[in-house]
Amino acid sequence: MLTEQFDVSESRLKEIVADAVHGADDGELFLEYSESEALMFDNGRLKTANFSTDQGFGLRTVAGEASGYAHSSELSEAALLRASDAVSTVKDGYSGTLADAPARTNRHLYSDENPIPSPSFEAKAKLLTEIDGWLRNRDPRVRQVTASLASSWQHVEIVRGDGQIVRDIRPLVRVNVSVVVGEGDRQESGSYGMGGRTGFGEFLVEENWKHAAQEALRQALVNLEAVPAPAGTFDIVLSSGWPGVMLHEAVGHGLEGDFNRKKTSAFAGLMGQQVAARGVTVVDDGTIAERRGSLTVDDEGTPTNRTVLIDDGKLVGYMQDRQNARLMGMAATGNGRREGYAHQPMPRMTNTYMTTGDHTPEEIIASVKKGIYAVSFGGGQVDITSGKFVFGCTEAYMIENGKVTQPIKGAMLIGNGPDAMHRVAMVGNDTKLDTGIGMCGKAGQGVPVGVGQPHLRMNQMTVGGTQV
Repeated sequence: MLTEQFDVSESRLKEIVADAVHGADDGELFLEYSESEALMFDNGRLKTANFSTDQGFGLRTVAGEASGYAHSSELSEAALLRASDAVSTVKDGYSGTLADAPARTNRHLYSDENPIPSPSFEAKAKLLTEIDGWLRNRDPRVRQVTASLASSWQHVEIVRGDGQIVRDIRPLVRVNVSVVVGEGDRQESGSYGMGGRTGFGEFLVEENWKHAAQEALRQALVNLEAVPAPAGTFDIVLSSGWPGVMLHEAVGHGLEGDFNRKKTSAFAGLMGQQVAARGVTVVDDGTIAERRGSLTVDDEGTPTNRTVLIDDGKLVGYMQDRQNARLMGMAATGNGRREGYAHQPMPRMTNTYMTTGDHTPEEIIASVKKGIYAVSFGGGQVDITSGKFVFGCTEAYMIENGKVTQPIKGAMLIGNGPDAMHRVAMVGNDTKLDTGIGMCGKAGQGVPVGVGQPHLRMNQMTVGGTQV
């Protein structure tokens, strides 16, 4: 237990925390110990290999809209008392009542097992070499292979002012393969990744890593045949799974509680109103076993939930941490997340996705006379306040007379989140989550997330390309 790493008893620890939050609305001591390892094989050799450990605490006191936060890597009474003095300043002249503790849970969404030791470092390095060799033998056009394995093991304990202690141990792994292929002077790339809150086990089975490698190669070869994307207004079909990253960025962030409380979200003040086409239901679900974005409890100790955000096009919920939920008169949803002990929690997504509709993917594609089929996205930019977004497609095709035809490159999907949701004309019956690769940034903090959706048809979206 992390509380035992301090040079004082657990009862003394609880006493200091209770004093720090006395008279405030909320607060906690967040303790963390973490290990992480990453290996990257690039251009025929093991290029980097890192292993690190970290530990520390963060102490927070919340008074109204203000919060005091102090953190240290030194687990000692002296460091904790200094932190308590610092965070207690937000209580000056304030009189609050400590909020009730989060509900307890016996649920466990993932194993406690540390994924780093197995397989061994040597076995991992050998596997990365095998992936490189296998891909180069598959096609003479392969010019570069980058393969990586990353894993982490995080142990957290949350001590509240009322003495409650919540513990969670969180494994996480990720496998990624990228390929560059070329013919003459032209080069194109493809990638595929997978992961989750589990050990490497299933991901490193030969059948699965070969599938990942083959998919990266397939995407690269598709892009090698792609022609420049047209620019203009088109009906768009989005594939299932990873393209949900657009939903995550363009809609999900706008439904986080803090942006709505501060009225900086394009969705602020629209609760109960129609913010998307009928048939569109969006949920954030942190309770799916072993998924990358799942948590047994969030970083405030609240059990995660399946939170419906948009129901049949109507805005019905926000993702909330404890502070924003209290200030908005709503319930905390288990979305208080932080990157680590050096960071304060804030409302963040877990696994955010659109639920299943009525149409088959084949029906959706066949309904489009001339449009674009976006299978995978790369980077994107979103303005939370206006809802405007730009996303680049890493795999896309033309649709002509209801059939998928020529692959295209350089397609940029441009729009506005709330407006785009009204342009959804058909929702597929094949909802799936991404393969376990999502990472979300907000206010300088990165956390693992999941995204997902079924096939979608969106009418008359703006596409930026390379020719008219």
